[in-house]
Amino acid sequence: MIENAERKNRFTALLITAFIAVGCLIAFPLLFSGCSNGVAPSENPVPQQPEQPIDLNILCVGDVMVHRSQLASQYDSSTKKYDYTNNYKYVKDYISQADLALCNVETTFAGAPYSGYPDFCAPDELADALKDAGFDVAITSNNHMMDRGGYGLKRTVEVLRNKGFLTAGSRLDPQEKRYAMIEVKGVKVAVVPYTYETPVSGTGTGINGRVISSENAELINSFSYQTLDQDLEQIKRTCDEARTDGAEIVILYYHWGEEYQTSANRWQRYIAQQSADHMNVDMIFASHPHVLQEMEYVKSQKDGKEIPVFFSMGNFISNQRIETLDNRYTEEGILAKVHLKYLKSQGKITDIKMSAIPTWVEKYTTGSKPIYEIIPLDDNLQKNETLKASGHLSRAEAALEDANGLLKKD
Repeated sequence: MIENAERKNRFTALLITAFIAVGCLIAFPLLFSGCSNGVAPSENPVPQQPEQPIDLNILCVGDVMVHRSQLASQYDSSTKKYDYTNNYKYVKDYISQADLALCNVETTFAGAPYSGYPDFCAPDELADALKDAGFDVAITSNNHMMDRGGYGLKRTVEVLRNKGFLTAGSRLDPQEKRYAMIEVKGVKVAVVPYTYETPVSGTGTGINGRVISSENAELINSFSYQTLDQDLEQIKRTCDEARTDGAEIVILYYHWGEEYQTSANRWQRYIAQQSADHMNVDMIFASHPHVLQEMEYVKSQKDGKEIPVFFSMGNFISNQRIETLDNRYTEEGILAKVHLKYLKSQGKITDIKMSAIPTWVEKYTTGSKPIYEIIPLDDNLQKNETLKASGHLSRAEAALEDANGLLKKD
């Protein structure tokens, strides 16, 4: 019995010794290492890198229109199909390289029969070409959005969405948001477009002189100059809702102004200032006048924030030109660009710059068929193959001079 007791005591002592040894092995590094993970600190610790802001390049263009002659020019009788991709071949790189690219689709996709002014309806292949060019968001709020009624309004949205676009400015159901949200490089960007209404008798909504039903009025983003302050409150609510839903950048697009006027009017300036002061937006793109107007920073009187505003981006493509309207300015547009730096942790823009690349709509004839192409008025202008073939280099150079003056560029 004594022998068994001694053996038991020795076993217990060994077990205690083992536990103490293991404890020391664990505790010793922690006691003397100076760091909680048991790893000796480096003599030259690597400093933590400061957060780098996210670079965003946002691009927008003005009115994409399809007049009657543009229907004939893009039709291939051998395939019995339309193809608009050549229109954008010279500007495609600029568009596709942007982090986010927007365009104003100033036509409907209501199906055949197709038509130009005054009731625009283009083939669905136009949407294919715009997507191929690199556009991400199709803006649909403009004065021609109701050219084919409620059916055209809805089918336009359906076609664009089926082609892969995010759409903004009209919706299929009143329950949908009045803005589009897209994530770009991890940053949530909201696009909020609104178009002007035309006066009508009574309390109805008028678009381009047409009275539209209350059901269709619920599906579009519009404002009236007659009830402007009230409608600006609605636009503010839309912007606020986008912020509440997580938007870190808010882009406003306005379809406003007077046709063929090369300077912004007092209403445009009033709306731009109200937007800068009260809507917490980051930039404003706009069109409708069909000619270029100034681009400038509008300072918020509330917090001093400077908002890039493009008062009119002009026509991106159309058949409006000196031969049809005796107005060469209608041939000119821009690739409107905003480059910004966004600091995610602080939720703010640390730097923002606006710029523009002027464009000119070339129209020349091959055989009996007109050809339309958008020419960027950039450093490659003198080398452009189309201009060499058409002999229109001097017209493109004049368009560049016009654009620089209208935009008030240095």
